[in-house]
Amino acid sequence: MARKKTQEEQTLIVTHLNYGFMATTKMELSELHNGLLGLFEEEKRVGEMVLSITPEKNELMVFHTEVSPEFGGKGYAGQLLESLVSYARNNNLKIIPLCPYVHAQFKKHPELYDDVWKK
Repeated sequence: MARKKTQEEQTLIVTHLNYGFMATTKMELSELHNGLLGLFEEEKRVGEMVLSITPEKNELMVFHTEVSPEFGGKGYAGQLLESLVSYARNNNLKIIPLCPYVHAQFKKHPELYDDVWKK
């Protein structure tokens, strides 16, 4: 039986067309602001970012990024990152990149992420 969503849960849907594939991302947060940003292709979860938000500090910590191996090479990790950054900007949050992938991308392209990167 599916769990009933609380008012605190938020949804962010972003559709990406990449190499002929369509993927959507969906933010799922618990009442305690822990959750994930899931990546779906044809309703199947193919990747995710594990995260936590501290609203009183306007911080979003991202711990882990993962894309299923059979869906690798489609740019999905980058799409998750794009959706995460969009969510942070729209909600005035600073990202603490504890995830090695996110931290590497922030260091590689600081000009793209300076406004949301909490160093």
